[in-house]
Amino acid sequence: MPTLGKISEILPDGQYLHINDRVYLTFDVDWACDEVLEDTIELVESFDVCATWFLTHRTPLIDRLRNNEKFELAIHPNFNRHLKGEADVGETAEDVVDELLKIVPEAEAVRSHSVTQGSVLNKIFADRGLRHESNDFIPERSGVTLQPWKIWNGLIKVPYFWSDEVDALWPGGTEIVELTKREGLKVFDFHPIHIFLNTIDLSVYEQTREFHRVPEKLIAYRQEGFGARSKLIKVLEFCS
Repeated sequence: MPTLGKISEILPDGQYLHINDRVYLTFDVDWACDEVLEDTIELVESFDVCATWFLTHRTPLIDRLRNNEKFELAIHPNFNRHLKGEADVGETAEDVVDELLKIVPEAEAVRSHSVTQGSVLNKIFADRGLRHESNDFIPERSGVTLQPWKIWNGLIKVPYFWSDEVDALWPGGTEIVELTKREGLKVFDFHPIHIFLNTIDLSVYEQTREFHRVPEKLIAYRQEGFGARSKLIKVLEFCS
């Protein structure tokens, strides 16, 4: 039975001998309000397992995450404003990364919002001491057996094969517990907002945007059925 690990434990080139026996839970915080984020934290804590949290902003909950030795903090920089030409005058990609590293100076891993990547960003990440980059999404339906690899500047690329939002857009994939039994690297990507809503249909997520920071109203829209929350619980139950 696989156990849960942290992204920073992953090594390339066959150095990490237990890669087939590990599952990696990652969470893209995506500016979730504290109540929504705490809901996910409490759920994961209740199983006493490892997880990697890609943070987007300051929150009082950072200390709670930091004080759990099973958790590791990583960064989730957003370069979309730069791509859209909406960034503040003079703001650079380096500034985006540096601001997050002020919040999470111990971060060893990075996944960009919208998985934005490229050689320029890889240099920025490596120059700041980040060791693992998880911006390559290779869907489980590809059938590819995933492995980590090291690029020219020493950055370790950690591909992931499942995301709750892609699962909602593209239903009918492999049953989630079966995915934990596959050979190779098994990295799952969840989002607190989708866990809170138990997202099955992304239209509900879109329709409730005005309540995303009003959890006492948002909870009324939690979906019944086998959605993001249910699937996370299945993985936690199987791997804990």
